[in-house]
Amino acid sequence: MSQDLVLEARNKAGGYFREGYNCSESIFLAMRDLVAPELDAGLVRMFTGFGGGFGHAGCVCGALNASVAIIGLFKGRTSNEKDREPGYNAAHEFHDLFQDRFGGTCCRVLNPHPYDTPEHLKNCIKITGNTGKLLMEYLIDQGLVKKE
Repeated sequence: MSQDLVLEARNKAGGYFREGYNCSESIFLAMRDLVAPELDAGLVRMFTGFGGGFGHAGCVCGALNASVAIIGLFKGRTSNEKDREPGYNAAHEFHDLFQDRFGGTCCRVLNPHPYDTPEHLKNCIKITGNTGKLLMEYLIDQGLVKKE
């Protein structure tokens, strides 16, 4: 596995978060840079509402949501006549990897600190960067991204 690409994914995701993007936006932008540069950068707006576990609702982590969307670029279907199970299976598999790695999937469980406090931001940057790393490892392991 290309450690360089994995570390670049972690650093880019964390870097975007440090710049002020939320966790979901950061995962999208990092993966766009690394695996899907043909996507319009303006699509980042589709990921804004996932931050804070659906706009500070504390539900599913935005980094996890964005990761499943990126996996969908590779495993999703383009017609209702195609099988949805490959996409479902990949999403479920990554969900389980994320849960095993971080001990949960809900924003409020992963980060109990009040939103936008220094403690909250410090914790989220770690989760975001490490989710970028986990996602790139998954994409490489599944043969969806070439080891460059």
